[in-house]
Amino acid sequence: MSVNGRIIEKTDDIMQKQFLYIEKIKEIIAEKTAIDKKQSTYDLRVYGCQMNEHDAEKLAGMLEEMGYVKAGEGEPADIVIFETCCVRENAEEKIYGHLGSLKPPTGKSKSIIAITGCMMQQPHVVEKIRKSYTHVDIVFGTHNLHTFPELLYKRLTTGKRVFDIWDAEGDTVEGLPAARADRVKAWVNIVLGCSNFCSYCIVPYVRGRERSRRKEDIISEVEKLAELGYKEITLLGQNVNSYGNDLGMKDGFASLLYALNDINGIERIRFMTSHPKDLSDSLITAMKELPLLCEHLHLPFQSGSTRILKEMNRKYTKEQYLGLIDKVRAAVPDIAFTTDIIVGFPGETEEDFMHTLDVVEKVRFDQAFTFLYSIRTGTRAATLENQVPEDVKKERFGRLLELQNAITNEINLKYEGKSVEVLVEGKSRQNSEMYTGRTRQHKLVNFSCDSDLTGQLVNVEIIKAWPFWLEGKVAK
Repeated sequence: MSVNGRIIEKTDDIMQKQFLYIEKIKEIIAEKTAIDKKQSTYDLRVYGCQMNEHDAEKLAGMLEEMGYVKAGEGEPADIVIFETCCVRENAEEKIYGHLGSLKPPTGKSKSIIAITGCMMQQPHVVEKIRKSYTHVDIVFGTHNLHTFPELLYKRLTTGKRVFDIWDAEGDTVEGLPAARADRVKAWVNIVLGCSNFCSYCIVPYVRGRERSRRKEDIISEVEKLAELGYKEITLLGQNVNSYGNDLGMKDGFASLLYALNDINGIERIRFMTSHPKDLSDSLITAMKELPLLCEHLHLPFQSGSTRILKEMNRKYTKEQYLGLIDKVRAAVPDIAFTTDIIVGFPGETEEDFMHTLDVVEKVRFDQAFTFLYSIRTGTRAATLENQVPEDVKKERFGRLLELQNAITNEINLKYEGKSVEVLVEGKSRQNSEMYTGRTRQHKLVNFSCDSDLTGQLVNVEIIKAWPFWLEGKVAK
């Protein structure tokens, strides 16, 4: 099958090969279990975005098919896998630190150590791992996640280190097993990679160009999730708004949302991340019309300065962004907005930063994910002059946080005394005597109730608003 000149191959044969390796490893693990009188365990350490979290679920799914079980908290594991992120420098430094801590003082480690994810698509990182972290056994990248069984089999049968990083993305591979971390909510990839090339971002270089999954494959996956009892799905992509463009589809994302809205059993649909330049009228109409679509939109604006946005290659202006906000609010009045903001992009002046504060004040985001600009080798922004001094970035960052935290607190206070619909996710991590869930606007709610309501939609009366969550009780 050919779409827009790109060959779309059936992935049955690709995965059949990997399932054969899974069966071979299962035999090895079964024999080892019989000798050691204990099950082989795995430890997955995940850094970065939801994409990485979902990739880790796929790795866990393959491992469990092989016969591994998840290691207990703090317990040593037979195989340790790092799912890495390279969007920011501090994420990379954490990885190196954790890898170093696993290096045995003498002899060879008892654990197999594997490392994958975005960091591994950078040649200088792979070379550093090869030379400085010789206790790492398996290294592979984002493009060949599905070949993990084959790579692990090579390591188990030869005892040699295995390095296999693909330089270019292939077609999307369907059929990977997944051990999902949640039993109520599920992530579903709809777009892989990114073709926007924002000047500060490494993602297109490490995740590859944008590739949309086939609509029928996505629908099939969501139908199976509904059959398994999942109530909420979150559609994932670096830019979900451009879903289907590479397949020649018109209004592809909106069309997909209408199809998913008709699947029995699913109660809520979310999506992230949206790029402002591709936020279409058809999507806004879908958000207004479709009952399962939650009233929450994550719409990164990154900077309020049109001049800086141009340097970032974002392809919209401050005024266009604010116009989109107004248009969405007119269609969905009770929508909650969240966003991403970068402070200290090269050349950012105080005037530029004041434009960012102006957008925050005008939009009044429910929450903002704020970041200090970090140089990423290989991006255009890394070569720009006028890098902003760290002390200036941190001072501006503090002002931004102060403003946004005050807005978040003011918004949350308006929930006190109201009853909200919450999808119950289970016991609260903050208080084991309470349950937790989220509103349709993605507000975190911890509440008391007399019975386990996990997986159910319940009305909760908000009795107290905290800065980053709401406290409530089941409404009578």
